[in-house]
Amino acid sequence: MSDKAEVDVALYQINDDFSEHIEKSSRRIRILSVITLVISVILLASYFSQIVYPFVTGQTIVSVNLVDPSLLALEVVLVLLTLAWMYVGAVNYLFSSRMAKAVKQAREQEHKIETMIEGGKQ
Repeated sequence: MSDKAEVDVALYQINDDFSEHIEKSSRRIRILSVITLVISVILLASYFSQIVYPFVTGQTIVSVNLVDPSLLALEVVLVLLTLAWMYVGAVNYLFSSRMAKAVKQAREQEHKIETMIEGGKQ
């Protein structure tokens, strides 16, 4: 086997290892993104219900004043942080999905090239 062929095989193996690493990372990012989205939806519902509850039920005092401006401001800040968290989770999920599609297309192209190379050797 020539040096050029050995280099080609080594480059192909490195490329294959790199593609596998990207695929594994993509799966991990997608799982973390889904978990982030689920948690942020639960938190958003919780915070939103705490803001709406006193206005819907008319009950303004439990053990604290639920319409206290500082408490409402804190709740609004928490809702905004939750929305930001949801946005980051959604962007990460979309990115990992696009990356997985790109890797899949690269794998298909690799298979086509391998088929052409094997066909040319015969």
